[in-house]
Amino acid sequence: MYAIAFFGVLMILLSGVMVIDPDKWSSGILKFSGITYFHSFEIVSRLLFGAIFIAFSEQTLYPTVLGAFGYLMVAVGVGLLIAGPSRHKRFAVWSARKFNKTFRPAGVVSTVVGIFIIYGALNGP
Repeated sequence: MYAIAFFGVLMILLSGVMVIDPDKWSSGILKFSGITYFHSFEIVSRLLFGAIFIAFSEQTLYPTVLGAFGYLMVAVGVGLLIAGPSRHKRFAVWSARKFNKTFRPAGVVSTVVGIFIIYGALNGP
């Protein structure tokens, strides 16, 4: 459950960048999408954290919700694997440009979700 809480902390930190400087977040996506290991990192990190959420969800305060987050992350990881690196990069570039104006409110929502994840992970049965 500490790994789940770590994910929540990471989520809050990244959300802070979205809230404070959406342009920096957008340029960060564009820069990261150009790195050769971008696609592989995105897949592995989603599958890894998804598996952690699934494996340890029963030790949290909200096992159904956090387990569902895990299955969603695994599904997205598999979807990225199927989509391939070129489509994934094209989507990342498109979304970084298209949704720049929504990054700040999304960061606020993401911060709240991160707090929920930490609370649920650290206050389990």
